[in-house]
Amino acid sequence: MHGLGNDFMVIDGINQQISLTPEQIKQWSDRRFGIGFDQLLLVEKPLTDQAEFLYRIYNADGSEVEQCGNGARCFARFVVDKGLTASDVIPVETNTGLITLKLMGDLVEVDMGRPVFTPAALPYDAEAEAIEYQLDVHGHALKIGAVSMGNPHAVLRVDDVKTADVETLGPAIESHIRFPNRVNVGFMQVVDRSHINLRVYERGAGETLACGTGACAAVVSGIQRGWLDSEVEVSLPGGLLTISWQGKEHSVLMTGPATTIFEGQIKQ
Repeated sequence: MHGLGNDFMVIDGINQQISLTPEQIKQWSDRRFGIGFDQLLLVEKPLTDQAEFLYRIYNADGSEVEQCGNGARCFARFVVDKGLTASDVIPVETNTGLITLKLMGDLVEVDMGRPVFTPAALPYDAEAEAIEYQLDVHGHALKIGAVSMGNPHAVLRVDDVKTADVETLGPAIESHIRFPNRVNVGFMQVVDRSHINLRVYERGAGETLACGTGACAAVVSGIQRGWLDSEVEVSLPGGLLTISWQGKEHSVLMTGPATTIFEGQIKQ
């Protein structure tokens, strides 16, 4: 499946026993010698009665991560198309809490929960919470926003995403010592108060065509820094997302498409 070109392998872990190793995931994710994907999504039974499913996400390098917004939309489309639920509104557990998925015709709206800004929660090495931080990278002092959307994000404003130095700054910020668990890096160009262009270098996956949590984090950071209004269209290389956020006491809502590409079986 894919959400704006951010592509996923989705496995039904409800009707079969699944045991995954990092080595398997690395092999399957390889675009020349395997199936090829940015992340692998696993549908499992919930751990509590508050949710219909447990949503687990693995990066292409085999590491398990906390959240993936584009994947959440594909997750919703998958469980409905496979007859695993008859619901239009689907509460789902993740490693960092409950999210709600809502089918709206061809689009899926995801209630991504409230953003978190506490440095220790990302984690990010800072003395106190701030709207903007200075980060020293390759001898340059960069200004970033730091936001958790269930996974950590650093948001850097650039003049033009087309000329942004994603290839160099992406991995340098991702593995910066002040982010001990690494970080996703968003390069945001503000077009106007209701529209941004965005490229994202994802932790453990490199640059992808779209990142849902990255879009949420960029909009939240842009609103906090006074650049954006409460509803914003986010143009990513893979397509368009709509993100809305009414402020600190509110959840972030993300709306966009989810598409099935093909189905298959793996014989062990």
